[in-house]
Amino acid sequence: MHMNRRSFLGLAACAPLLVSACASGADAQGKKDAMQQKSFFCFDTACSVGGLVSSEQLDELVGLCEHFESTLSRTIETSDVSRINAAGGEPVEVEDATAELIGLALDYSRASGGLFDITIGAVTRLWDFHEQLVPAPEDIAEALGHVGYERVQMDGTKVQLSDPLAAIDLGGIAKGYVADVLCDQLESWGVTSAYVNLGGNVKVVGPKPDGSPWAVGVREPDPNASDTSSVARVSISSGSVVTSGLYERQFEKDGKRYWHILDPRTGYPVETDLVSATIVSERSIDGDGFTKPLFMMGSQQALAWAEEHPQLKLLLIDQTGERMMCPEGSFELL
Repeated sequence: MHMNRRSFLGLAACAPLLVSACASGADAQGKKDAMQQKSFFCFDTACSVGGLVSSEQLDELVGLCEHFESTLSRTIETSDVSRINAAGGEPVEVEDATAELIGLALDYSRASGGLFDITIGAVTRLWDFHEQLVPAPEDIAEALGHVGYERVQMDGTKVQLSDPLAAIDLGGIAKGYVADVLCDQLESWGVTSAYVNLGGNVKVVGPKPDGSPWAVGVREPDPNASDTSSVARVSISSGSVVTSGLYERQFEKDGKRYWHILDPRTGYPVETDLVSATIVSERSIDGDGFTKPLFMMGSQQALAWAEEHPQLKLLLIDQTGERMMCPEGSFELL
């Protein structure tokens, strides 16, 4: 475990930064022996995919992302998730992938003792971080009565909410699942060098074409820092890096600061000494499924948890700027 104090001037978005970029000139179009990349907007964030792939394969990956957004979004009325939430407690037939993700999300909900809970949707639909809307206390209290992952019942690809007023929200875990699916697709094509970057989720397939590992940086949580400024870096030739931060979506109202990670026990933004958590794991969904409970735990309990899960690498940044990692030496501090 390593600790190093660092002062912050402020807070800003801090998604993982893929330090090693891909060239994508016009002469590379359609060639699998040239590194290519494609940037696009999906899941309410900037995304990119790239590697030793053809332009057609890149387009297919982007299409997969757009499809998953259309089926997993809580705010798109025709999505599987919205249809479940609007069904008044009746069973809803969903796509195989939607059912698989909900099943996995329930596993993380159980494993965290409810610190991660996919029925937080009853509360999240009250908050609006774009419009800086703070719900009334009585509305939050009423919504909390409908939070509890035990309310989700599954029978194959049929999903049912035993409480008609409960609501599923997969926003905290969907990007990790999609990143894993995209990398599985890349491997099925025989691709040996590629990356997927879905905002806070970076996953790579194999090393860079020259055989060296990809360098993934954790961005500086300082509004005055450049977009490429990092506080730490980790090198990987496979697997995933996921960063979640309280400063990714936040606002201040009446002298109080609110951030987007909500505590399913209170309905309000989590009270924690942390501002950022980064997990290196083989599966990107593990990074999503574990970072939110880590915020609920706070730094000391989170570090103790990390020591019990040696297959994962963890970097925490607290509100004083202190950086803590487990195991020792797993990240290069900058």
